[in-house]
Amino acid sequence: MAFAQVAGAVTTGVQQNTPALEATRALQEAELRKAIAEAERAELLAQLPPASSRPLEGKLDTRQFGAAGLVRAVDLANTLAVEVCAALPPDARITVYDAATSTGIVAARSVNDALLRLADELARRNKDLQLYIDAHTPPDAVPPTLALALTVVPAVLRASADTAALFKTDVTAASLGYGEGARALFVSALAQACPQRIAGLGSGYLGELDGAQHERLLGKLRSLANHRADYANRIATLQRLVDGAKGDEKRDMAAVATAAGAVLKAVDAFIDSLRAGETGDRSPLTNAARYLGYAQRTEGAPVLDFDLRLEGMSIVKDSLFGGQKLRLSAVALLWYRVHAPDGSLRLARTVRRMAEPVEVDLRGAAAGGGFWEGRVP
Repeated sequence: MAFAQVAGAVTTGVQQNTPALEATRALQEAELRKAIAEAERAELLAQLPPASSRPLEGKLDTRQFGAAGLVRAVDLANTLAVEVCAALPPDARITVYDAATSTGIVAARSVNDALLRLADELARRNKDLQLYIDAHTPPDAVPPTLALALTVVPAVLRASADTAALFKTDVTAASLGYGEGARALFVSALAQACPQRIAGLGSGYLGELDGAQHERLLGKLRSLANHRADYANRIATLQRLVDGAKGDEKRDMAAVATAAGAVLKAVDAFIDSLRAGETGDRSPLTNAARYLGYAQRTEGAPVLDFDLRLEGMSIVKDSLFGGQKLRLSAVALLWYRVHAPDGSLRLARTVRRMAEPVEVDLRGAAAGGGFWEGRVP
């Protein structure tokens, strides 16, 4: 009886302690899970950079690949050239306006005109001087007004000599817009897009090797030189008459000879300023020949005047986990006008374009083959 009571008491005590044991076991398991989680976290943190390190921020940097965006700018220029060609008047070929070339054409026409006018002037003076000499070979035959006419040196001679000074400096065309050569690039793109619509590009080679135009100008110079030689011979003849004359006649004839000599010096100054014996930009005669040839080829053509801002953009994006990516784009701001040769306006437009960015994998995979081969995407 006593044993049964003791066994029942023990059983009752064990049953009462079972919830406490289970709670203890649950607490131990939770602590174990927490320790395992902390260990796993510590292992993961050990694989990452130190806490003081910051991941690289995404950033824009055009310094490393600044020139790469110009490839897209070339594509954009070619696209714009096609658009401009389609807008040009269909009834005539156009010439591209260039300020330096226009100045050269005007100066060349002035030189050509001066050669013709001086030759005509000397021909007339040769005739008048010969009449004066003939009149003074016999005694007392002095024309009353001829001496005064021959003493006048036309201002046109001085102006003609000054005209050649326009060619003493090199004629150059400065590019406009973004980057050196952007204007020349767009002009070449126009010539590529519609060569049959372009009569002249306005700069660059203008016809230095055009022998026919140069020979025509040399022929005019030779004609002037022949008149100059005849005039010099007549002045020498007149001077001999002066040496044999006396009194008032001698004084009048000497005045005519002096005036004729002044005219001869003005003509010589003009001929010397042309530098016919030199070549290249140092010779105004050579420059005049090339500009006259260009003017002849573009005569009557409408004039295309334009201004272009062309810029290539290279965008480099760096990130710690994504690596480096390169995107290329371009921006073009273009205005252009077409004028008739008399200056009247025929067409005016403004255009702005931005090329769609192209992502370039520096390993050579992202951009298509057309881009790398130079074709417009």
